Amino acid sequence: MMITDTHTHLYSEAFDEDRDAVIQNAIDIGVERFFIPAIDSTYTTAMLQLEKAFPKNVFLMVGLHPTHVKENYKEELAHVEEMLQSRKFFAIGEIGIDLYWDKTFLKQQREAFKFQINLAKKYKLPIVIHCREAFDEIFEVLEEEKGTDLFGIFHCFTGTLEQAQKAISYNMKLGIGGVVTFKNGKIDTFLNQIHLKHIVMETDSPYLAPVPYRGKRNESGYITNVLEKLSVIYEKSIEEIAHVTTKNSKEVFGI
Repeated sequence: MMITDTHTHLYSEAFDEDRDAVIQNAIDIGVERFFIPAIDSTYTTAMLQLEKAFPKNVFLMVGLHPTHVKENYKEELAHVEEMLQSRKFFAIGEIGIDLYWDKTFLKQQREAFKFQINLAKKYKLPIVIHCREAFDEIFEVLEEEKGTDLFGIFHCFTGTLEQAQKAISYNMKLGIGGVVTFKNGKIDTFLNQIHLKHIVMETDSPYLAPVPYRGKRNESGYITNVLEKLSVIYEKSIEEIAHVTTKNSKEVFGI
């Protein structure tokens, strides 16, 4: 049984003490594929080192995270473009709009989001979207950019059924992680109305650990808790959930 974690920050400082063990533990239980989203240029070296250590399992994205869109965002976007010119990546991400922490740079976040979507189109890559308290703003940009060359994953989807259907209409898979196990997560109440072909699994580790680890450091190995919850929601075996969601991830990332 092959399991794919489509979104995990394994280069994070949270894993500095036991990174190799955390990754090996996940591999040992069947998590063979780790897709690694970028944040900004300060993490590039750590991401490349992670790939070098686990070349068969780690697949890198490149991008500028919306919460890291600051005064120097144009320099950061230039770095993204330089990296794309220098080597292969599997997605542009994570990118998007985040209005939870700070609305100061909304205009720049929007500009950076559109710029990176166009890079994804140029390089024929999927996008991986970060959205926090910004569904309307995200959908506005996606409406402007929609087309057969726009596709990817709506990472950490926490919206409504209607928002899920709208995201899917823009060729997005829904990234489902630990929130689906939360009592107040809500998405578990309607997810069975979304066909499994639209779903990929993720952890977003070290963040958003599933029950029973909620509030603690998340790990890619905890994706099995997400897998078990999806098995209940869809009334399918964990093997089938793992198989279909991995197949879906291959459709998005091309590998």
